[in-house]
Formats: sequence, C-alpha cells, structure tokens
Amino acid sequence: MKNFTKLALVSSIAISANAMAMQAMDDASLGATTGQDGINIGIGISKITIDKLYVHDNDGLSSSAKNTVNGTKLVIDTSTTPPTPGFAANALVSETPIVGGTGNAGAIVVKGLTITANTDALLASHNLADLQIDSDGGSGTGNSAFINIAAQVSGLNIQIGEVGVTASNAVPTTTATSIRRGGKDDAGAGQNYNKILSGLTIKTGQLSANIQVGAAPQGAMVKLNTVMKGGLEITNLGILDNSTKQGNGDGTTGNRAAGEIFVGSIKVADANSNDLTIKQDISVIGKEGADNGYIRMISSSGPIDNYVKTIKLGSQSAGSIGDIEVQGLQTYWSPSIGVYNQGSVITIAGR
Repeated sequence: MKNFTKLALVSSIAISANAMAMQAMDDASLGATTGQDGINIGIGISKITIDKLYVHDNDGLSSSAKNTVNGTKLVIDTSTTPPTPGFAANALVSETPIVGGTGNAGAIVVKGLTITANTDALLASHNLADLQIDSDGGSGTGNSAFINIAAQVSGLNIQIGEVGVTASNAVPTTTATSIRRGGKDDAGAGQNYNKILSGLTIKTGQLSANIQVGAAPQGAMVKLNTVMKGGLEITNLGILDNSTKQGNGDGTTGNRAAGEIFVGSIKVADANSNDLTIKQDISVIGKEGADNGYIRMISSSGPIDNYVKTIKLGSQSAGSIGDIEVQGLQTYWSPSIGVYNQGSVITIAGR
C-alpha cells in the first residue's frame, strides 16, 4: 500500500509538472527562462534598387514669393545713409519678388538609386541590419510606456543616379490604372527637365542607433552615438548650372553644355583619424499654436578633418585645380546669446 501511495504521489507530481509546461508563458517569464526578452530581427537584404524617386512640391514657387529668410530682407539698399535706425548703409533692408515663380507643381527626381552592403564594414551577422525590439511600461505613470529599437547597420555603398528637377504630372484620379504620378522628365515633346546633379556615390561604415517611440525617455526619438569605421566618403559628385546651357547642350559648337563643378572624392573623418564619430539626437516636434511642427537634428560631435580630391570647374573633362584639405573643422550652435555648444542644429519643416 505504501508503494502504491508513493507511486501515486510521484505520478501526480509528474502530471502537474507536465500541465504547467503546457501553460502559455508571458514575455517576462519567457525572458527569465531563455534570457531573450523582446524580438530580434535580422534583415538579410543584400541589395536595394529604386528606378526613380520623386519628391513633389505641390504648390511650386509663387510668383509673389519674396527673398526673405526668417523675416530678414535680402536685397541690398545701396543708399549712402542708413535708411532705417540701427541699419548701416548698404544693409539688407528691402525685399523683391523672386523672378520666375509660377506656383506650378514641380518635383526633384532621382534617376536610379542602388544600395548594397560595404563588404569592408559588414556586421558580424553579415546582415544589412540587425534590430532588437523591446516594449517597456516605463515608470507606470504619466503615459511613460515606450518601444525601444536598437539598430545596427552594416556599412553601405549608396549609388545615386542623375538628380534633376522637373514639372510634376497630375495626381492620379480614382479611375487611374496605377498610383504612379511621375513627372515630365522623359524625352519627348512634353519634356520639362533640368539636370542638377550628375550623380554621386556614398560609402559609409557601420552605424548604431537607438530609436524610442512613445515616451522616449532617452530625450529624442532617434539617438545616434556611434563611430563609423572608415569614416564617410562621397565620390563622383557633379553639380550642374543649366543657366549657361545653349542649344541642345551636347557640347558641340553652338550647343554649349551646362557648366559643372565636379569633385572626385570627399572624405570626412574625426580630426587626425580614419573613423567618424556621430553623436546626434533626432526629434519630431509637434504643432504648437501657429507653429506646425518640424524635425530637429542636434549634433554634438567633435572636430573633423575633410579631404576634397580632384576638383574640376566647367566640366568633368577639365583639368583639376587640385585638392583641398581642411583640418580640425568644428561648428557651434548657440542655445542662448554668448553660449556656444559644439555641433549644429538643423530643422526641417514644410511650407
């Protein structure tokens, strides 16, 4: 009887253990068991291509637009006496309409974009990117919950094709056969296109970023605090001036090609280093009163070195004027008058 009792006790314990194993485990229990809270994602894409990229400006530039920046008037008054108390002679005091504005929709168009991994700066996983995603309840008060995304990105080779400006096509109607809008940048009688960049290639090293959506206790939605191994390099950058073009612009007699400033290579790294430190906070600022909001990027990195190689003026076939080297370049921004912080503040907003 005692043996039967012991057998029944052992059996009941085994059954209870199996029943517990069948129960669903919450994230906390799973994490305590496996040490693997949250979600890990490895992005194994090896190449990304885009045929064309359009950025449409739906209201164009009005013919009544003024040459003003933040209320400062940009046309020089050449009178010999100060026209306004506090302004010196030849100050920027009057404004005039910008010539040529029509208010018609236009677009910046990128003809070809290819992104591949920089094989000299791959993550250990050989993925294009690795993500670790966790949800956190915060302090439990004041809507403090958030999602944390830690991201590591392999070095990239980004090849950007020809960049130009064109007139936008009409927005597709509800009866259209596709959502494509496009622009008048294709050859033909209706073409309205000017090339502004002949293209460029950007090479980056590995990057790390932390993204918080929700309460963002780190102080910004995106926080970059990383070292880009091998620095940043931009190659084969050509900037064109179509105002000098004549005829069909093919470069033959009477058909002058658009003027071009061509740079073979731009390298950026920390001062006296091959690598580039990136410290930046990116925040999306919402609407307040008449302010409709904007994106704010605050950088706080130290001094950098720049080396610009093979500068050509006029055309890519012109002789190089040489190389330019800048050592220890440091920018500053002022949160208040007389206070200077290393780095810069960039804001981007719609109009």
